[in-house]
Amino acid sequence: MRTAADIAVAAPDFDHDPGTPLAQAAEHTVLARHGARMRPPLDRPGATRIFVVANQKGGVGKTTSTVNVAAALAQLGQRVLVVDLDPQGNASTALGVDHRRGVPSTYDALVEGAPLEEVSSPSPESENLFVVPATIDLAGAEIELVSVVARESRLRKAIHGHPLVGSADEVGEDRFDYVLVDCPPSLGLLTLNALVAGNEMMIPIQAEYYALEGLGQLLETVEMVRAHLNQGLEVSTILVTMYDARTRLAAGVADEVREHFGDQVLKTFIPRSVRVSEAPSYGQTVMTYDPGSPGALSYLEAAREIATKGAPTR
Repeated sequence: MRTAADIAVAAPDFDHDPGTPLAQAAEHTVLARHGARMRPPLDRPGATRIFVVANQKGGVGKTTSTVNVAAALAQLGQRVLVVDLDPQGNASTALGVDHRRGVPSTYDALVEGAPLEEVSSPSPESENLFVVPATIDLAGAEIELVSVVARESRLRKAIHGHPLVGSADEVGEDRFDYVLVDCPPSLGLLTLNALVAGNEMMIPIQAEYYALEGLGQLLETVEMVRAHLNQGLEVSTILVTMYDARTRLAAGVADEVREHFGDQVLKTFIPRSVRVSEAPSYGQTVMTYDPGSPGALSYLEAAREIATKGAPTR
């Protein structure tokens, strides 16, 4: 039987063998994983910040950004609740939470009026991360909600009715610091519910030619919601995703987005990354799947920006 001393002798000596690429990669990953536990926590906001993550254009990294920003915030000492509002349930998959038909989900909260705390589950990603999963039942929710009174404010009622959502004075240290709502890639009744529920909006924009296509329609919808249903909604965060620094096109799109939105655009861009794309197939975010990768480090920095910038003043 091998002793701890035997294992220590057999282990690769990173300090004395720095030239081996495999050893360097292993060391980097180990340090990144342990670093997540040793990072000093960021200051918590005084009250729960409720983010809507939306863009009706598909393939822009909306769900990917939702789960990775959530996991990064949790690693930075924040308590986070992710509400999966997309019937495909991709956010639930990435966060390692069961979302087969029959599992308590956002459908139960929206249509049946179940309390949100009864349909949420802890994520194996982090002890600070919780998820309200989406099941395929949610696909029919828009039709079922049409005849419901105050149908556009069902999610708002559910989120604000959660006993851990609120200010430090009202809820205490166990409160959620962030609620992130992952929307479907459409401007239907589910997304409208999210816009009415949120205080802030994060829009992921792909660094590609069609990045701004359809964005005008989304912003018009936001203005309509602000005018009639939720005056407190602010587009606080624009996140540029799938950025390829090797191309002039990506730089051009990023410049155009910054010209349009100014300080709302995070300084951190998310690079195009195979590791980020692979992570959900293992039921993980890239934050735990490959914590030393450029994608993971970029999402960590983006989360840090969001947390340190604070909620917009109204």
